[in-house]
Amino acid sequence: MSFDTIKSIHLASDHAGFSHKEAVRIWLEDSIYNVIDHGDKENQPDDDFPDFISKAAKAVSDSPRDTVAIIFGGSGQGEAMLANRFPNVRAAVYYGGDREIVALAREHNDANILSFGARFVTIEEVKSGILTWLSTPALSDEKYQRRNQKIEAITKQIYKA
Repeated sequence: MSFDTIKSIHLASDHAGFSHKEAVRIWLEDSIYNVIDHGDKENQPDDDFPDFISKAAKAVSDSPRDTVAIIFGGSGQGEAMLANRFPNVRAAVYYGGDREIVALAREHNDANILSFGARFVTIEEVKSGILTWLSTPALSDEKYQRRNQKIEAITKQIYKA
């Protein structure tokens, strides 16, 4: 997928990622992208991330060629684990620092969801990571496409079982 074909960016978070999501939502709303916020819409300490992350992941799963998501939680790990259960989703976690990991997630794995551990990154690191992610194309090398196709084939087998 080329991110220049993105029709919408879906956002979701729980309470731990709420402030980061809100900052990113406001920042992206000034961009050329259609931003869809799946919540949480208020900072509620007792909310559960699956209620919101599942909506963003389903949106990407249903339209993986032109839809991406940015998700937030305390660690970003559980959020990515949930997202990766959906067909056509390849979520990667970013904790800040070297943005090469974000670029590699795009280049090699065609990552279409970026998950942030809000307890470990600043909003500026998040924005920087998003810019790297959105500007990095997936490589068209046969080996990367073959590997991603195998992931999808395995996912489909699991869901049939």
